[in-house]
Formats: sequence, structure tokens, C-alpha cells
Amino acid sequence: MMSVNRGPAIWLPPPFVYVAAYLLAWLLDRRIEFLIVGRGAGVTQEAIGAAALVAGLVLMGYSIVVFANARTAIAPIRPARQLVMWGPYGVSRNPMYVGLTLAYVGLAIVNNRAWPLVLLPLALLAMTAIIAREERYLHGTFGDAYDAYRQRVRRWI
Repeated sequence: MMSVNRGPAIWLPPPFVYVAAYLLAWLLDRRIEFLIVGRGAGVTQEAIGAAALVAGLVLMGYSIVVFANARTAIAPIRPARQLVMWGPYGVSRNPMYVGLTLAYVGLAIVNNRAWPLVLLPLALLAMTAIIAREERYLHGTFGDAYDAYRQRVRRWI
């Protein structure tokens, strides 16, 4: 049983899920190169990738600032002090994770590597399991207020 005092007991920090997937993609690419575009990324592809990467980092940063201003735990290994429902959390219950996903995809596109995109569904499956644990914790901690928020705001986007 999860304890309100310990937080949701997430054993793997969410950014590590994306780092692990990208590392596995890098190892696969060393063995069998798998490019998005065989002749190399063009200016348009690099611009799209850079835009996704920057947008993801900005969204993550903004989401972290909102949590910091609310004086609640940013890392899911610590207990939440309050339910944050404003700023990017008014659009997505997990804007930090949306930002991580955008940054991950942007990095793959900029680097012209397809393996990270192939492995993205595995990272998202792992993130779904982490989010489910967090949601059980938040329901146990904030009860009806969290349930109402969950009905109003989508999990991802």
C-alpha cells in the first residue's frame, strides 16, 4: 500500500525511462544503422526536430516552475503537498511527461535516427505504468478533488 507520507513510490525517475530508451536505440543503431532519411537530415527536418526539442524543454521547464511555485514535490518519489491544476496542468495532467516525449522525438529527428522512434512506444508503455501509480497515489491523497480534475483534464493532451 502506498503511503501519503512517502509519495507514490516511483522507483524509476521518469526521465530515466526516456534516457534508457534512447540509450537502447543508440546501441541498436551502432549494430544496425536505421536512419529516418538515408541521405541525411535536411534543413526542414532539422528545424522540425529542433522545434520539437525546444518546445519539449520549454514545456518541461514551465511545468517545473509551476510545481516549484506551488511548493509541491517535483520528483514523484516525494509526497505531493497540493494538487496543481493551473498553467500547463489545466491542459494536461502530465505536461512534464509530454515535454519529455516532445524533446525525445525532437532529438531523434535532429539526429536523423529512427530507432528512438521505433522504441518510443515502449517508453510510453513504461510511462503509462508510472502514471497509473501516480494517479492511484493522487486519488488516495486528494480524493474527490483529484477525481474531478481527472474528469476535466486529459492524461496526456
